[in-house]
Amino acid sequence: MTSKPLVAGLCAAAVALTTGSSALAQAAAAPGAAAVPVTHGPPLTGVCIFSFENAIGLSKVGQFVDGRMKQIIAQTNAELTGEKNQIDASAKALEGQRATLDQTTFEQRGSQLQIQASALQRKAQLRDREVQATEQKAVARISQELEPFVRQAYQAKACSILLQRNSVIIGNPAMDITQAVVTGVDGKITQFAFDRERLDQPGVATPAGGAPPIVQTPGPAPRPAPAKK
Repeated sequence: MTSKPLVAGLCAAAVALTTGSSALAQAAAAPGAAAVPVTHGPPLTGVCIFSFENAIGLSKVGQFVDGRMKQIIAQTNAELTGEKNQIDASAKALEGQRATLDQTTFEQRGSQLQIQASALQRKAQLRDREVQATEQKAVARISQELEPFVRQAYQAKACSILLQRNSVIIGNPAMDITQAVVTGVDGKITQFAFDRERLDQPGVATPAGGAPPIVQTPGPAPRPAPAKK
């Protein structure tokens, strides 16, 4: 075993996590987007617009979730970086002992470090999935909190149809109910407690996409056919 593959392989265990879902990332950028002034025609009666991303970015609960996710990611990165630094330090120490160790001992210790590095890579992948699951669950909670206020604003403005803002290129702001929804949800909730999801514990696995499994209730047993007379 040569020293170059050993060091290179162990140093490859570095991993940095970022927010996995686009919802919070888009929400963080959406409110600050500069727009060229446009002259709009009259608002269309019954047509309304709503931006889920802007509602997250402007609402207090959305801003809280964004800050909490950054904390969770920083904590996770600190955990992974600490373990990586320990492995790197052990690899450098082993390289320094190469001249005094026989080849068999050197390769055995190098193999042990490679096992640790591979385990760290698997942990990093697991933590990445956990962060994504955490964000998906938090965004789903925000969506749940927004939903009744979307209906309320829809009815208050006598809407006949509600369009998602990101599917509309340009629209008259007078048709936008996003701020009304934000005002409503801010009056109900500003934060909620949550921690990183743990996917390595038994009983917490979820199907792809984070949706809970669908439990089907069996129907009544079929009745026997009446006897022919």
